[in-house]
Amino acid sequence: MKMLKKLFLLVAVLSFAATAPAQAKDSLVLDGSTTVGPIAKSFAAYFTKNYGVQVTVSESGSGNGAKSLINGACDIANMSRGMKDAEVAAAKSKGVDPVAHVAALDGIAVVVHPSNFVSALTTEQIRDIYRGKVTNWNQVGGPSAKIVVIQRESNSGTQDSFRSLVVGKKNPITKRAETQASNGAVKSRVATTPAAIGFIGLGFVDDSVKSLSVDGVKPSVETVKDGSYPVARPLFMVTDGQPTGNVKKFIELNRTEDGKQMISELGYVNKY
Repeated sequence: MKMLKKLFLLVAVLSFAATAPAQAKDSLVLDGSTTVGPIAKSFAAYFTKNYGVQVTVSESGSGNGAKSLINGACDIANMSRGMKDAEVAAAKSKGVDPVAHVAALDGIAVVVHPSNFVSALTTEQIRDIYRGKVTNWNQVGGPSAKIVVIQRESNSGTQDSFRSLVVGKKNPITKRAETQASNGAVKSRVATTPAAIGFIGLGFVDDSVKSLSVDGVKPSVETVKDGSYPVARPLFMVTDGQPTGNVKKFIELNRTEDGKQMISELGYVNKY
């Protein structure tokens, strides 16, 4: 009889657990893009302070952010590009339903050393530099110096977006190009290399580098927002299904006045 009562009690407990509403997560894990990283970190500090929820942010690149979400290792994947078809298929195969949310808008600034007197290039000229057709600055109105081409790693969403918007996905980048692992690393390399050219998220531009006008348009918050700057893209936070609880609160911070202020102060462009 005692054994039977224990069995009934166990069934009742399991039944309640199955039907009880899911509790809000008391911690959040984000992984992915170094471009989205500053927004995510700013939001994380705010979220922990105001909601008491611990938020961990890693910056391993957009591709790794997608992998983390697919493998259930993070709650939110930060991505500076949309998910690729293969990533979506991999997610679906594991029962993950990736839903992308636009966190902010961003321009990809093409940058050179401040001493370089070139201040503007066309999209075609930039494409030719990255494809290796133009190898000296004097071919585009600059000094006589061999161009040091800087790109991002293949896992980078910024690299993927730059290739789509400027180089062309099917066009190979010159084998002479150096690869750097983050926006900060690209900026540092360009800032210390007079003949270098690179590309970084608008929010990373400072006086250590010079951003170029592209097709006659200077990268800025205004030109990204009005669509006139040609090298711009949305930044995403991706969740498994429609977010709820603290994940939803975090994703929707960019709609709040505090969130908008953080995005603006970091040099990004508000969507809302």
